[in-house]
Amino acid sequence: MIKKKQILPYTVLSIWSLVVLFPIWTMVINSFKFKLSIYKDPFGLPTKWNFGSYLTVFSDSDFFVYFKNSLVVTIGSIICILVFGSLAAYAMANWKSRFSKWIYLFFIAGLMVPLRIGSINLLQIVKSLNLLNTYVSLFPIYIAMGLPMATFVLTEFVRQIPESLTEAALIDGARRSRIFVTIIVPLLRPALGTVAILNLVPLWNDLWFPLLFITDEKQKTLILGVTRLFGQYQTDWSRILAVLTLSAIPVMGLYLLMSKQFIKGLTAGSVKG
Repeated sequence: MIKKKQILPYTVLSIWSLVVLFPIWTMVINSFKFKLSIYKDPFGLPTKWNFGSYLTVFSDSDFFVYFKNSLVVTIGSIICILVFGSLAAYAMANWKSRFSKWIYLFFIAGLMVPLRIGSINLLQIVKSLNLLNTYVSLFPIYIAMGLPMATFVLTEFVRQIPESLTEAALIDGARRSRIFVTIIVPLLRPALGTVAILNLVPLWNDLWFPLLFITDEKQKTLILGVTRLFGQYQTDWSRILAVLTLSAIPVMGLYLLMSKQFIKGLTAGSVKG
């Protein structure tokens, strides 16, 4: 039963949930409407359901190619961010010197400097590496985007792990590499889940760098592929919303799968004792 003092927080959270879910509802429900029906009633249920947009996306477009490219780039980048970020965090937490503090500040500075301001230089580097027009060119960019936040979050978590655990393992003869794999990484799972989800959304939905680097149809990511559906004089909104609905499924699926780890990571350290 809800207590009186809980009514206000529940009311605010309910209103906030409705605000967050409203764009998703609008996107999904309009993907099942015909083009003119969207303009007549953009927020109501369709009077006549239209599944043709989804069938067209599956049969007459390169949806699966775009989807596969986005999946490879996003998952590959996140795995690299987690591996490099956890290694850097372990080093930053245990290497106590003035030089290590400067390196840590160098990582944190990446949170405050948007990578897009260096787009022209990045384009020149990608061209010199012969990676232009391939989705492989996105890997180093996305890893560089996610590494500062991963290092910041994971370093704080590693510092909270009692030193007695690692000291006991060192006395038993374990190497640093084994301590990292068998002790540190399992304890970091909530933080790793948090970092993965926080990076998933911006990487999956990124349009800027694919637009700069890729023009080959077979190398485009899903969000870049959606831009093909925008016409000069008219736009098939049913088809666009169908693609966007399908592209949102992996993000929501991963969030639901890792929501427990995500919440643990966000609330870690909030309760002591």
